Formats: sequence, C-alpha cells, structure tokens
Amino acid sequence: MITAHDFPSAHVADHAGMDIILVGDSLAMVALGMEDTSEVVLEEMILHCRSVSRATKAAFTIGDLPMGSYEIAPEQALESAVKVIKEGRVQAVKLEGGLEYAPTIEKITRAGIPVLGHVGLTPQRQHSIGGFRVQGKTTIGALKVLEDALAVQAAGCFAVVIEAVPAEVAALITKKLKIPTIGIGAGNGCSGQVLVQADMSGNFPPGRFLPKFVKQYGNVWAESMKAIEAYKSEVKSRQYPAPAHTYPMPPEEYTEFERLIDSKRDATVSTFS
Repeated sequence: MITAHDFPSAHVADHAGMDIILVGDSLAMVALGMEDTSEVVLEEMILHCRSVSRATKAAFTIGDLPMGSYEIAPEQALESAVKVIKEGRVQAVKLEGGLEYAPTIEKITRAGIPVLGHVGLTPQRQHSIGGFRVQGKTTIGALKVLEDALAVQAAGCFAVVIEAVPAEVAALITKKLKIPTIGIGAGNGCSGQVLVQADMSGNFPPGRFLPKFVKQYGNVWAESMKAIEAYKSEVKSRQYPAPAHTYPMPPEEYTEFERLIDSKRDATVSTFS
C-alpha cells in the first residue's frame, strides 16, 4: 500500500503495480502545506479522493475519514463514509481508533462499506497521547494495541493499519488476527506495509523532518530542481524553445505575411507624411 493525493501521484502508483492506494489525511501536510492532519476537512479529502480515483485503474482505493467527520456518533460517521464513497469514488474508507470506535466501524460496515482500521499511533489524536510517540512499548500498552486490533476486527474491518509499534509486538498481533495488518513503523512482521509517497519518493528538500521508519527510495526534489534550473537557464539563453519545439510555416506564406505587414506599415507612414 502507498498513499497518493492527486492524479499524478495516483497514476504512477497504479502503473507501478501497487495493490492498494490510500488517500491519506497526511495530504494535509504533503499536499496542502498544513501543520498536521487535524486541519484537513471532509470536503478537501473528497476532492483529493476524486482526483486519485480518476487515475487508478487496477489498485484498490481507500479514502481517509478526517478528524471531525466521524467522532460525534456512528450516524455521522456513516454519513461521511457514504459521501467519501459516492463523491470521492473510492472503494473503502479508513478511520483511526480502536475499541471505542467499534460501534462506529460496525455501523459503516453494516451499510456495505469496507473499512480499514488504524490502531497504535493515531496521528489525529496526537495531542491526547503526548505527540507522535511509539505505542505498545510496555506490556500494558502492547495489550491495549492488541485489544484495539481485535475490536476493529470484530467490528468488521477487512484489514488494520498498525502504526509506530515495536516490531515484535506488531508481529505477534498479526498472528493473533484473522485479518491482514498493514504496518507503518511496525516492522516487517505485518502482512503488508504502507508509506507516504511524498516521503519515500523524496519530494521535499534535505532537512525536512521524516519519521524514523521512512526509507527514501528516490529523490524527486533533486530531479525536479535539476529540470527546472535547466529550463530557466535555457530560456534565458534562448536555447529553448529550439526549432524542434516550434510550429513551422511554409516559407511562401511567411513571405506573403511579411509583405503585407510591410505594405501596411508603408501605407501608415504615407498617411502621416
């Protein structure tokens, strides 16, 4: 699984053969320049889901339910999920939370909408859990992550994201579940993995914060800088556009065009003489 937030990012992910494309609320930071995921709203998520869905032909698509779109009541969550499916044109939704959101997940799945769960570190609740901290590092903490995973499984989730949990804990939880687990900062013992595409592709300049679990497989920033700087240089030196990038005109047509322009100029000059 990989994230995408617009037509180009989804297009390349789909062509690369990704099984699942997630329109994650991380787009708040990587696409919209926001401080954190709590800023993005449902309407913005739907817009990005629609863009991603237009580019995706083979991958299974999932849209995140952002903070504020599902916490009030299961009925609110179902209404939001229906909008993401109908208007965003994705095939499933994801929401954060464990045992306390089991009734919400059950409400959505009973309506026929697939739900991807998300336990462990839940970024939308970073302020209530002390920031972006690893979860499940103690026996009690690990049991809580397992309890949450089992609860979302029982509520009908088809899979669950496990974020920022010790690898051995995530591996054991994976063995205890009947549904697949998708790890992000949770080791290779999970059923699958997910990364934010902009992070793993290197879309931003050196020095930007990246979580420990991110491995950069490319350097889009460097390649883009190289291309844009070369373009700027060639425009200033008039190397671009070259004849290969222009549209030709038959010589005789240009000669006639030039003659007409000259004759009009001569007529104007004679009028004011």
